[in-house]
Amino acid sequence: MQALLEVILPVFLVIGFGYVAVWRGWFGPAGVDGLMAYTQGFAIPCLLFRAMVEIDLAAFQPRLLAAFYGGALIAFAAGLLGARRLFRRPWEDAVAVGFLCLFSNSVMLGLAITERAYGAAALAGNFAIVALHAPVCYLVGLTAMEVVRGRRAGAGALGPRILRAVVRNALVVAIAAGLAFNLSGAALPGVVADALGLVARSAIPAALFGLGGVLYRYRPEGDMRLILYVCAVSLLLHPALVWSFGTALALPEAAFRSAVVTAAMAPGVNGYIFADLYGAARRVAAASVLLATAGSIVTAWVWLGLLGP
Repeated sequence: MQALLEVILPVFLVIGFGYVAVWRGWFGPAGVDGLMAYTQGFAIPCLLFRAMVEIDLAAFQPRLLAAFYGGALIAFAAGLLGARRLFRRPWEDAVAVGFLCLFSNSVMLGLAITERAYGAAALAGNFAIVALHAPVCYLVGLTAMEVVRGRRAGAGALGPRILRAVVRNALVVAIAAGLAFNLSGAALPGVVADALGLVARSAIPAALFGLGGVLYRYRPEGDMRLILYVCAVSLLLHPALVWSFGTALALPEAAFRSAVVTAAMAPGVNGYIFADLYGAARRVAAASVLLATAGSIVTAWVWLGLLGP
């Protein structure tokens, strides 16, 4: 109960505050869009850049990445095949569902909950996972979607265009730039580091508030069995797989916690963005992000309890 009150509820209260503010008309859609543009385009990139500059490259443990992404890829397959075989959805919808099960909310929720539970010093494993998250997940999702669509002549146009968009993504650019600076051995000037710190400290609270506003737009409408299936794979199967792999690979405690907590997070908003990009399972994606985020209040508490203090 203490973990729920002190670690999880503050995070979700900020999300709830954003949700209520938009619902009651205190904060308009334009404000939400602007806030999300700030967090996604500036604040979170500053946070990730600074983290990559300061991270000990030993945090990129092969065992950590194998445990997390091994679980993520199996969750993707479970989502895809479940949507296709159990729920008889078209292959395009099945890939979109698989992407939802693959792409956990590693930044807005994963970083926030790990930091509140174990302190800022425990985030090295989270940042190692985040550094590869968008490139790996988008490449898996895009490749699968192109395969199931059977593109030949048209594949050459769409695939590179989307891949260019991923490479130009502000988060990916910030991570790459931070790692390059880290490898150079140079030190950030004190004034620059302080400025980055000011912006970075605003990233998670602002992103959580904005996420609440974004979730207000997502209404569960039909497809409830498939939506609940996505929630189960994301919140239960994915972290259970990572737990099993992490145990088998004898991950150190800090890395093990980072991997399991990140895997236990609800699908990120990128899950809906991917579905919307292809016009596949958009309603399922929107409702899954909303309901899984709400459900993770309970499931995150359970996983934190199992992980221990």
